Amino acid sequence: MKIIECIPNFSEGRNPEIVESIADCASRTKGVTVLDFSMDRDHNRSVLTFIGSPEATLNGAFAACNRAVDLIDMRAHSGIHPRIGAVDVVPFVPLEGANMSDAVEAAHRFGHLFGEKNNVPVYFYGEAASDQRKTRLADIRRGQYEGLRDKMSNTSWTPDAGSSEFNPRLGATAVGARKPLIAFNINLKSNDIELARDIARSIRYSSGGFEHVQAIGVMLKSRKIAQVSMNLTDYETTAIRTVFDAVKRKAAEQGTDILESELIGLIPRAALEGTTAGYLKLADFSEERILESHY
Repeated sequence: MKIIECIPNFSEGRNPEIVESIADCASRTKGVTVLDFSMDRDHNRSVLTFIGSPEATLNGAFAACNRAVDLIDMRAHSGIHPRIGAVDVVPFVPLEGANMSDAVEAAHRFGHLFGEKNNVPVYFYGEAASDQRKTRLADIRRGQYEGLRDKMSNTSWTPDAGSSEFNPRLGATAVGARKPLIAFNINLKSNDIELARDIARSIRYSSGGFEHVQAIGVMLKSRKIAQVSMNLTDYETTAIRTVFDAVKRKAAEQGTDILESELIGLIPRAALEGTTAGYLKLADFSEERILESHY
């Protein structure tokens, strides 16, 4: 049996009723198994993780994202995480028995169905990209929701599916196919936002850091601590421990340390080879956070 993972990210992290309603729509879809959902008040973002056959996963994504369309209004949204829409990003990931072409097909089918039903501009990224300029999610998000109207006025940023008009309530959605990604945050024992930004700048690939590492420094106002928020897009090239050690070293150079780290969603078992959850100071970690434990 082919198994596809879907990890939609929504621009809502402060109202648990909305997040639970979205997750419930996925869990009630035949053939879908919800593995995890999380929400973050400071990022004002929630992440849902589920698996199933390609058809079931597509149906689960459609149900959950249509529910989000009913409940989220970008005109009232604020948060520290980059975003372009209510349903911000919907990646499809091939797992057991599936290959990347299966994930690309699911992404394309979902993007066209979702965009047309809800009049939402859709951009395809990653392995599903139809334009080399739109391969990187960071490029699609550049300018964020606030700059989306102007961005869409440029013919080089005409959406790949859905509406070609700016949707002020829903923004736009990026839909992609990719390898497993690790969403990994490190919280510092410091409220120095500039330190977090400096560390993020030193480790992210676009600034000369580690290959396949995306990073930003943000302030968690609710906890009064600074965070280095990261996506590790290829853990086989740059290991999670490599990044953790680099952050720890750079924090120590400024007289501070790592308070804890956290996963958003799940992690492939192989990504923890050569390290442990304890070494990485992972909060709220259990076997349930290992992707392969669910299939």
